[in-house]
Amino acid sequence: MPKITLVGAGSTVFAKNLMGDILSFPELADSTITLFDIDKDRLHTSEVVAHKVAEALNAPAKIESTLERRRALDGADYVITMFQIGGYKPCTVTDFEIPRKYGLRQTIADTLGIGGIMRALRTIPVFLEMSAEMEELCPDVFHLNYVNPMAMNCWAINRASRIRTVGLCHSVQGTAGQIAHDIGVPIEEINYISAGINHMAFYLRFERRQPDGSIEDLYPRIRQVITEDRVPDWNRVRYAVFERLGYFVTESSEHFSEYVPWFIKRDRPDLISKYNIPLDEYIARCEAQIAGWEGLREALEDRGEPLAVERSHEYGSLIIHSMETGIPRVVYGNVTNNGLIDNLPQDCCVEVPCLVDKNGLQPTRVGKLPPHLAALIQTNVNVQSLTVEAALTGNREHIYHAAMLDPHTAAELDLEQIWALVDDLIAAHGSEWLPAFN
Repeated sequence: MPKITLVGAGSTVFAKNLMGDILSFPELADSTITLFDIDKDRLHTSEVVAHKVAEALNAPAKIESTLERRRALDGADYVITMFQIGGYKPCTVTDFEIPRKYGLRQTIADTLGIGGIMRALRTIPVFLEMSAEMEELCPDVFHLNYVNPMAMNCWAINRASRIRTVGLCHSVQGTAGQIAHDIGVPIEEINYISAGINHMAFYLRFERRQPDGSIEDLYPRIRQVITEDRVPDWNRVRYAVFERLGYFVTESSEHFSEYVPWFIKRDRPDLISKYNIPLDEYIARCEAQIAGWEGLREALEDRGEPLAVERSHEYGSLIIHSMETGIPRVVYGNVTNNGLIDNLPQDCCVEVPCLVDKNGLQPTRVGKLPPHLAALIQTNVNVQSLTVEAALTGNREHIYHAAMLDPHTAAELDLEQIWALVDDLIAAHGSEWLPAFN
């Protein structure tokens, strides 16, 4: 009976999905699910939801919750992290509002760009504290991280800690399903290989096996979506990039548009319109979620209202199930590049297929990426590397260097503006959120 700890369990809807996935496996149904959060009210809601999930699945799980992180981690077999340091207010708002004063616009700001840099600097110190606690309280734990910025967080953890960690995202399997819909091929028939970094991996193969045993390359069908003018309005950026690079990227158009210098420009409103780029998309999403939270919470906490539990496409429960039962599976994980991708830095965090079974997570060697893909990815790795260096060493200079090399920031601002922007963001975060730099 494994102990599975959810850190940031106040993310109730996501926690509900993960718990539903875990407890739907008979072999995991009697697990101990330990919920931890710093928000007492949201933690209470998640605890109610956890019991409802267990009841809906007739799972004899032990459900417990605590406001003490050390207690939650003590003796854990698996720890799943899913929190946001600084929350929507004040920190996410700060990440958007101050850059906007400089004419620097963003869509999501959680992975790269100036927003991703600041989020990493807030988050990595918490992971370092938590990793030290895990080394003391549950040294053999397997850590499944869902917190963004994924690559920077995992890179820092892997440099500073011996805790086994994998970063998990749903962009690979999620985008594969979206492409399958666009080309009219059932996702169950499709086989693919993807590799790169989180939010900038590419499908190196996208194909299916024919009844006669031959392999059909499905990339011509994706090109046909463009020639037949069937590109979804919300996905114009990725199809444009596919036309130029010849490979389809795994992360969404609104995300990808802020990782490169080509789409979001303050003096080019025509580009925003042409590619249908939703500026401030994450801000709008957060505000909508906040506005609807009270009603949603009441429904979730209503003991008389049955809870529908459906399996999600997240990898977390599959990894735990395979490690507990030995049933082999392939998932996509974010891990240290120990000889996995030849033409990316060997200490960076890469996203590759991984075999998981009783032996744990075993990443697959990919070899060399097409050179133009590696070159594009390297522009993002540069920012990640400098941000991680700043977070681990406390060297403030590297924050400026990371912003200076960020593709989107550099395309919009000059050096004096970049330095001033970083100063303003550090000051606005203050000693509460960036104590090492204030």
